[in-house]
Amino acid sequence: MTNPQAYEDQHVHAVYNHIAPHFSSTRYKVLGPSSPHFSIRCLRDGLASDSGTGNGKYLPFPTERPGSVLTIGMDRSWNLLQIAKHAGSGPGLSATREVVRGDVLENGWRDGVLRELDYAISIATIHHLASHQRRKLAVQRLLQCVSPVHGRVLIYVWAVEQDNLSKRSVPISEGDGSSGQDVFVPWVMSQQTTTRIKTREPAAETAMDVSVYNRYYHMFAKGELTKLVKEAAEGMGSGCDVIRDGWERSNYYIELRRWIS
Repeated sequence: MTNPQAYEDQHVHAVYNHIAPHFSSTRYKVLGPSSPHFSIRCLRDGLASDSGTGNGKYLPFPTERPGSVLTIGMDRSWNLLQIAKHAGSGPGLSATREVVRGDVLENGWRDGVLRELDYAISIATIHHLASHQRRKLAVQRLLQCVSPVHGRVLIYVWAVEQDNLSKRSVPISEGDGSSGQDVFVPWVMSQQTTTRIKTREPAAETAMDVSVYNRYYHMFAKGELTKLVKEAAEGMGSGCDVIRDGWERSNYYIELRRWIS
């Protein structure tokens, strides 16, 4: 691939900007206690970032202790950020969240914030980057923005191994499962249209206009995320421990804690 940035602009950023409202309406699941990233709900008081925040569904956490953790959402999509800015709002509740437009590959934080965050999360974002080096850089940006003494990082990506309960339409090819796969995952938007039929009787015929938008994904193989994180940490001379990693419900996850090396 000669220009991964242009590839992502076309097959990731442009798509999400276009489908933002429809995409957001499908992103409402709350984390349960059995989830590997349940730790998001258990954050202590502090400052956090959500890189690739999307519609901002993680920004209100922990809901049991509102305001105890200030999470700043970052995304490239203006349309998604407009939704994320009011994440958690509902009848009788108006919420305004801290959001910023930025790229997960860039240093989007001011000097007063950089290396001062207590937590950084990246949920379902890094798998949209179109090369190994870009995915590695995104991990390094996460490690750089948290405290080198106690900062924690959580990363979550889609897995090659999709379980039977997954609703994702992922065109995985047959293989030995030892390496990740680059795929296009369709996003289908249906819009109801009404066409008047020219007859003496007033009548209407209802039809569905269907649009399909293909999004680029790098589906991670077993062990690939952990290997990527270790390579990223070694490349920047950063000390970090893997608190836990694994596969759960068609996704790979890893949770890290930084320390001064």
